[in-house]
Amino acid sequence: MKESFGGRLFNGVNAFVLIVIGLITLFPLYYVFIVSFTDPHEYLQKSGFVLFPQNWSLGSYRYLLDTDAFKNATLVSTFLATVGTGLSLVFTSAMAFGMSRKRLRGRKLLMLMVLLTILFNAGIIPNYIIVRDLGMINSIWALIIPVLISGWNVILMKSFFDSIPAELEDAAMIDGCNDIGTFFRIVLPLSAPALAAFGLFYAVGYWNTFFNAILFINDYTKVPLQVLLRTMLIDSETSTGGASAAEMVSENQLPKQTIKMAAVVIATLPILAVYPFLQKHFAKGVMLGSVKG
Repeated sequence: MKESFGGRLFNGVNAFVLIVIGLITLFPLYYVFIVSFTDPHEYLQKSGFVLFPQNWSLGSYRYLLDTDAFKNATLVSTFLATVGTGLSLVFTSAMAFGMSRKRLRGRKLLMLMVLLTILFNAGIIPNYIIVRDLGMINSIWALIIPVLISGWNVILMKSFFDSIPAELEDAAMIDGCNDIGTFFRIVLPLSAPALAAFGLFYAVGYWNTFFNAILFINDYTKVPLQVLLRTMLIDSETSTGGASAAEMVSENQLPKQTIKMAAVVIATLPILAVYPFLQKHFAKGVMLGSVKG
């Protein structure tokens, strides 16, 4: 059937509008990337506006990677994103598996308690008091333990475990597996899509840790990358000694803006690099528990 002129016009306008919106959305990312690789002298000559550099430079990246504060912050964020994600997946999946077993006593009460954590939040001051009384102020564990399990993720993963046939568990028990053996040998291998999806959620959350770090971390050598980046972009503080970014840049003959853009690229790149490897499982994991046969 031949499409009418009005239909072709509508599709053309839609395509044009979407292309414009896409370009507007991608331009800031493009600009950050380009400025981070721009030669400092060229950046200064063009008064700080570069659409495509004639001379590419890795000077800003070398400077950041040679800065102790930046290296420490990167190590802290890497520790949070790896160890924190692993622990969160273990505890979330274990709790969800237990709640999915109908023979568990107090199952409904436990589900109600999990729902309450989603609906209500104690607030900043009670959370701070608990962390302080546990002796975790200025400890990296203060950025992991309070957010170790998400009630929402537990409920979604429980729905996924509910969809696994109970006959598999019965067969495993006949073969001599207990609950722990069934969990590690049967359930977890079948839960790769769910683990990939929630692993990505947890990793992004830990990598972007910001507010809790401001509350619980006073030692500047233990702050994560996002806090340091905020300091560079807003307060222009990049070292434990309190030296400003402007002072450090003047010593290295590097514009502040190229250093900031390089820091943004480094802070964003790891998650962008991980996502393509998890995309296959992630597409399945986001639908977990939504349809039951």
